[in-house]
Parts: sequence; C-alpha cells; structure tokens
Amino acid sequence: MSHYIDLFSPETYTAFTNSSRDVSGFRLRHQAVAGRIKAGDYLVCYVTRLSRWCGILQVISGPFIDETPIFQPESDPFVVRFKVEPTIWLDLEFAIPIHEDGIWSGLTFTRELDKNSLAWTGKVRGSLARLDDQDGSFLHQRLAAQSQKTLPYPIDEVEKRKIDVHTVVRPDKVVSVSIPDASAAPDELGAAPEPEVRESIRMQAIVAKMGSQMGFSIWLPRADRVAVLKELKNEIGAPLERLPLNYDDTTLRTIEQIDVLWLRKRSIIRAFEIEHTTSVYSGILRMADLLALQPNMDIKLHIVAPGAKREKVFQEIRRPVFSLLDRGPLAETCTYLSYDALREISELKHLELISDRVLDEYSEEAE
Repeated sequence: MSHYIDLFSPETYTAFTNSSRDVSGFRLRHQAVAGRIKAGDYLVCYVTRLSRWCGILQVISGPFIDETPIFQPESDPFVVRFKVEPTIWLDLEFAIPIHEDGIWSGLTFTRELDKNSLAWTGKVRGSLARLDDQDGSFLHQRLAAQSQKTLPYPIDEVEKRKIDVHTVVRPDKVVSVSIPDASAAPDELGAAPEPEVRESIRMQAIVAKMGSQMGFSIWLPRADRVAVLKELKNEIGAPLERLPLNYDDTTLRTIEQIDVLWLRKRSIIRAFEIEHTTSVYSGILRMADLLALQPNMDIKLHIVAPGAKREKVFQEIRRPVFSLLDRGPLAETCTYLSYDALREISELKHLELISDRVLDEYSEEAE
C-alpha cells in the first residue's frame, strides 16, 4: 500500500476532529492526482503552520465528487473526497513535530539538512503528494508508536501565534482570517536591502522566461522592464508594449503594475507578484485591488516569495480585508510559490511542451 500526504490547516484539523472522521476532502484542482489513489492506500496527515504529523487515514473508497457541505454551513471547497477510516488520530499536543530529532533524522528529505533549512518544505507543499515508500513506512510506524505512548509535545507561544486564526461568519460561509501581530509590523516605507531587490529582479526574469517558453505573451511593468530584460540577456522576445485589454483606466493602471503577466491573445492567464520586502504586503494588496475592481475576473494569481517568508505570505493573505472581499476570500484565488519551487520548474526539460498547469502542482494555498 502507498502513502500520500494529506495536509490540514489547524482549522480543518479541528473541523475534521469534530466530525465523524469518515470523509477526507480536497480542492477540485487535486482531482487528477486523486485518481491515482486506491482503496487500501494511506493518507499521512500533516498540520501546516505547526509542521506536525498528526495521523493516518486509510482510504476505503473514492475519489468521488460531492459538493454537500461538511465543515461549513453553505459551501465547502473540499469537494474531491474519499471515504476513509482513521487508524491513528492524535491530539495536536501529541502530534509529532517534523523537527523532532527522531523524525528529522529518519526522513529521507530532511536527514541531510540543517534544522534551520527550508529546503524540505517542498515535500509538503500540497496534498496527495506520494511519499517515498521508506518515508511512508517510517512515519506510519512512528505515528503508531506515538498513539500508544502519547509523548506530549506542548504547543509553545510561537506556535500559538501561528494558529491564531479567527473566523468571521458571512451569510454564505464561515471565513478564516488572521490578525497579524502589530508589534511585528514591517516598515513598509523603508527601502528593501539591495541584495533582495536584485534577487526579486532575477525571479521576475525567471517567471518571464518560463512564460515565454510556454508560449505566452509577457507583460512587465515599465519601471522594472530595463532591469529584467538586462537580467534575461535577450533570452526571450520583447515583452508587450501595451496590454490588449478592454478595461477602465483604473483597472488598467492596477494591472500594469503587476510584476509579471502571462497572456494568451487578449486574456490574462496568470499574474505574479514577486515579494521581496519584509512585509510581503504590497503585492498582495495589488492582487486584492484587482479583484475588487474586477470581481468576475478569472485568472490564476500567485505571490512569489522566499521560503523564509512563506508563513508571512499566508498570514497576510488571511487578513480580514482580503478574506472578506465581495467575490470571496483572496486565499481561494491567490496561491504562494516559493523561489525554490519556481527555480525547480524553470529547470524542467522541454518546458515548451509542458502546460502551465504544472505551476498548480508547486503552488501552495493558505488553508
């Protein structure tokens, strides 16, 4: 039997714990990979933001599509579902941190890394990624042993802040929001260090080159264009001089400032904001502005930032102002892509033959 990762946010962990625990659901974008999972396989459960392994679910049947709300009164985004049986389910204070010495040294994707490294996070970026057989068996055994001896791993103050997410009841759904710590608020007016600026230009160049290789037309903001093209060294054709879009001036000015756009004919397919400032706020705000101006716009939005700023991105995306947009929470539309994930995609062979949907396999959602 194979083992696959099943990601839970602290909120969905709590909801599943309080449910009958016989259904595990995933977003519609996971439908293709869900088809690989068979009855008898195992889902190894991992709690994001806390980085803890919390349980094992055995697949009984599925996948199937069911839009009947389970965790929310009116809507539930986790419509790709499996019937499951929980063979192990641990309370959060007994869930095993990935940084626990025995776990860290036992997993093939962490054992060679320093504990301060973030290189391992790509392995747990999305649900239904298949675990190496060795890792799957190892985690299964460790969680089984933990369920018997229940060694506590108290949740410290840092972890408590990570799960400090509140809920707002709207007429159509319950929305999770985060309230960032004001004491840690960044100085948005301060200039970013020069090395970070140069790195963001390099990432803009990588995103632009990838899109061009996949056959898209590329838009770059006029303020960044010279620096990005210098980084590209003529590796792509000229970006668009003007956007072929029929929007009002306010919307167009907003769109023109987005760091990279991939277009096909007269349609934006994907939009990218490269966040290099401490706040990771300005790009998220621009994405929210765009959706506020054009709530029916159907494009893929991505926030690109270093792995060290991953949690900050998720925290900002879950702010009330972004979670209570008329068209729905920004977190349901905008995903996070790490610098490392984009570099990995850019190095894939025959990128010109690969669909842009490959980005969805590397992007992470603010659950």
